[in-house]
Amino acid sequence: MPLTQFDLKNAKPAETAYKLSDGGGLHLLVKPNGARLWRMKYRFLGKEQLLSFGAYPLFSLAEARAKRDEAKKLIASGVDPSVKKKGDRLDAQRAAANTFGLIAGEFVANLEANGAATPTLNKNKWLLEEVAAPLASRPIADITPAELLDLLKRIERSGRRETARRLRATISAVFRLAIVTLRATTDPTSALKGALLRPQVQHRAAITDEKKLGGLLRSLDEFDGWPTLRAAMLFTALSCARPGEVRGARRAEFDFEKTIWRIPEERTKMRRPHDVPLSRQSVAVLKEIWPMSDYGDLVFPSIRSSKKMLSENAMNSALRRLGYTQDEMTSHGFRSTASTILNERGIRPDVIEAVLGHQSENVVRRAYNRATYWPERVALMQEWADMLDEFRALDPPDTRLAVNAIAT
Repeated sequence: MPLTQFDLKNAKPAETAYKLSDGGGLHLLVKPNGARLWRMKYRFLGKEQLLSFGAYPLFSLAEARAKRDEAKKLIASGVDPSVKKKGDRLDAQRAAANTFGLIAGEFVANLEANGAATPTLNKNKWLLEEVAAPLASRPIADITPAELLDLLKRIERSGRRETARRLRATISAVFRLAIVTLRATTDPTSALKGALLRPQVQHRAAITDEKKLGGLLRSLDEFDGWPTLRAAMLFTALSCARPGEVRGARRAEFDFEKTIWRIPEERTKMRRPHDVPLSRQSVAVLKEIWPMSDYGDLVFPSIRSSKKMLSENAMNSALRRLGYTQDEMTSHGFRSTASTILNERGIRPDVIEAVLGHQSENVVRRAYNRATYWPERVALMQEWADMLDEFRALDPPDTRLAVNAIAT
């Protein structure tokens, strides 16, 4: 006879365990300690088996009967419900172990194995380990578009629109890895297309007037702050290199006999080595500062340690102390300054692009880019250094720049 609610409520423990049958193999096992457990006895391939459905009243009589009926359907279709239950539990355990953080780590490891540049690795690590930290312990298969949108919108509302868009793309790459390794079935970021605001493009400020540039150079010459910082800014202006490449410059990269600075591929934005011809003025700046790094490998070490680079914002901070706002000049602006003035003077654009280390869109040309236009680049770097000397003499110093006297 089927069980009733009255039977269940009055099922009291006894000295030994006993069963209350509901039919179809389903019964309630009442144990001496008071536990009341749903069980189902069935036969599969001639063998008697026992299936557990949980405890009463956590699972009601109706829920236990529904589980019994599901098990009977599986048996009828040739599936052992006990085996399926164990398989489902193992799948759930594996899914819980496959967290976003785990697969994100594999994604970064793949980038490194494929030779990604150090800046690229650091950027992806920062995005996945710090910005996307709320996702780290989440099973990747459980992450929803709504969850991602909430995270990205919070970043967006903080004013970091570009970071939000980059994070969405990077998260998508992690999900694609999870899909091809059978740990996820969909990429939830695909549902977020158009959901984020466009970044507000801000061009790096740069001085392109030759007289004003001369004023800045005179101010740098008189800068009485940390010597390596002054040298780094002058060398950035002379070499047309990226500020990050200058800050990370190593002594072993310089060949004074051949007057070449060889930047290895792991330190360049374009993931390929880049050679910079050294003008006489560049060599003079380097030799003046060279003794400062006798106890370390960095050419432009930090004031705090010879083993640490100048901070990312050190040059920009110095420009502010010299009286230049962020809307007037930035450390990266030295490259734009050189590009604009050289183009205005009619220098071949291809040579300028090679000097700046920009990536060629032509695959064949890209393979030989390290030495492309080398004689022209050598001549141009010396010509550019001579131009900077000429600019220094165009006008008397801007009195506003006397503020450098208070620099650290």
